[in-house]
Amino acid sequence: MINSHTGPGDAEVAIAAARAGADVVRGMYGRQLDRIDKGAGDFATAADVAAEAAILGVIRGARPGDAVLGEEGGQQGAADAERRWLVDPLCGTLNYAVGNMLVAVNVALRGGAAAVADPFSGEVFHTGGGPGGAWVRQDGADAPLVPTAATRLVDVNLDPPFPSAPGFRAVELLGHPEFVARFRPRVVSTTLALAWVAAGKRAAYVTDGGDLSGSVHFAAGIALCRAAGCVVTGIDGAPLGPDGRGLVAAADAETHGLLMAMIRG
Repeated sequence: MINSHTGPGDAEVAIAAARAGADVVRGMYGRQLDRIDKGAGDFATAADVAAEAAILGVIRGARPGDAVLGEEGGQQGAADAERRWLVDPLCGTLNYAVGNMLVAVNVALRGGAAAVADPFSGEVFHTGGGPGGAWVRQDGADAPLVPTAATRLVDVNLDPPFPSAPGFRAVELLGHPEFVARFRPRVVSTTLALAWVAAGKRAAYVTDGGDLSGSVHFAAGIALCRAAGCVVTGIDGAPLGPDGRGLVAAADAETHGLLMAMIRG
């Protein structure tokens, strides 16, 4: 996606926006926050809303003509806009609400730059989009993200709904004899785990679902994994897209192949 704007590039806007949201999330951590019911057991907190406002403030200041799709505020600007930012201000709300620090702030320009901020480690994982590489910024310095399956840790999302059942159930993958022999399961319950695949902290990430390529929850993490050179497909092995199902992001082709064989089996 071409950036015709003067001033900071899209990657720096994404980083600044993710950091702004992370500052809010970190600052409100540990408070008793009212829950905003979304139905089906899902909810937001005042931290989700405030973090999204901070993120939108950065994006509007740098890119006033761009559209934004936010987890809490919904669509702002033209739905068919060429440039649309996807914002998940607090991925892992349930973790956060019970005092667990495993959360992420996700900001992505669809088809372009993306950033995932860890509010508590201070890391910001980012990419300018495309195959140009991905980095982690901490204490003002950037280091390249280098995927590796060496940890053998695979994060599996077990949250409902389960649209691919009975053909695929994530919980059954954890008990597959080959999975037990080759990998160790983890359930972080936030898409921070996708950034960890790109960074070599996880061998893979698996989740069920529909088309996740345009999801506010997943877009930033998917962009990081692709830019870092990970293998990214749906749980059926097909490319992500309107007809896709779920997500398998693996550090390398061997790990991806092993997981796909178990899923198909």
